[in-house]
Amino acid sequence: MWIDTHCHLDATDDGAATRAGGQGVSGIVIPAIELANFGLVAALARQHANCVYALGIHPMYVPQAGLADLQHLRCAVEAALSDAKFVAIGEIGLDYFIPALCSADMRDKQELFYREQLKIARDFDLPVLLHVRRSQDQILKHLRQIAPGGGIAHAFNGSSQQAEAFLKLGFKLGFGGAMTFDRALQIRRLAAQLPLEALVLETDAPDMAPAWLHPQPNSPEQLPRIGALLAQLRDSAPAQVAQATSGNALAALPRLSCLFNPARFNPS
Repeated sequence: MWIDTHCHLDATDDGAATRAGGQGVSGIVIPAIELANFGLVAALARQHANCVYALGIHPMYVPQAGLADLQHLRCAVEAALSDAKFVAIGEIGLDYFIPALCSADMRDKQELFYREQLKIARDFDLPVLLHVRRSQDQILKHLRQIAPGGGIAHAFNGSSQQAEAFLKLGFKLGFGGAMTFDRALQIRRLAAQLPLEALVLETDAPDMAPAWLHPQPNSPEQLPRIGALLAQLRDSAPAQVAQATSGNALAALPRLSCLFNPARFNPS
């Protein structure tokens, strides 16, 4: 059993979820990025037996978002709590890589949206899916001040010290396609040396395609092969890595258990 903890299925071929399921991908988490796709990610999760979803406002969509969107998100989250397929707040965070997001005003707006979404996660005791590109220290600073219900640092690419800081706060670290490139020495070293209980797997499809697929779009179907590469880096068996990373995903996102308890969909 494999779990893809981060897949933008709404931006790719949704038939990939069925094909991935046939290859042992028992769980796929579909994060939202803006209010406009809240309904779509929820619908896709309900359409596919192996999919769940998260709701949030991605930092790349903060420039066009208004403060009213945060209240809309809070209301949407409250309504979604009764949906077994809803598992987290995400994708949220900070992005200090894209130049258009790095002006002083835009950094301030990103931090405002990030903090307010952390508060929503805290208030509803939900985990978060964090976008941490070039922003790990600021992400950590706010996590220490506003503690949500754990979660995942998606596409982790920080230092070993930053990794340890996330782990101390109860977070798991997401590894995916970037790890498959020979030149990604830092990511590969962390993937090999961090405790296995710290790691979850992801595709970020259609982005972050692995080395054997790049520059073609990524797909959740690639997760077992990405997992096998992680097993190779750790000199472990793929089955061991599949079991451990899936357990880690369930620990980070407890509502994922809905995928393995069908009775939750048809309460009597």
